[in-house]
Amino acid sequence: MATDPEFLVVAVELGLVLAGVVALLGTYRAVAGPTTADRVVALDTIATDIVAVAVLFALRESVRADGGVKNGHFFVDIALVLAVISFVSTIAVAHYLTGGDVME
Repeated sequence: MATDPEFLVVAVELGLVLAGVVALLGTYRAVAGPTTADRVVALDTIATDIVAVAVLFALRESVRADGGVKNGHFFVDIALVLAVISFVSTIAVAHYLTGGDVME
């Protein structure tokens, strides 16, 4: 089954729109969250959403209209770095909120 580049472009654009909606909902929860834990989870969701957007940009950059492949791996590198930073910062904040020292 051959992959249709137009279908992939439409799917990526739809994914970007949905990622924008998720980011808006996460922003609302980060601002209006009743507890600090809600805000931390919302910020982690936004960070995950940014990673997803970077991967979607990599997909969009890797597919041309003529079926050729361009260089889109740079966005995947960015997504990996953002994912690691998000993971480490979420663990540090969770450790801090439970009463521990962040730099033990």
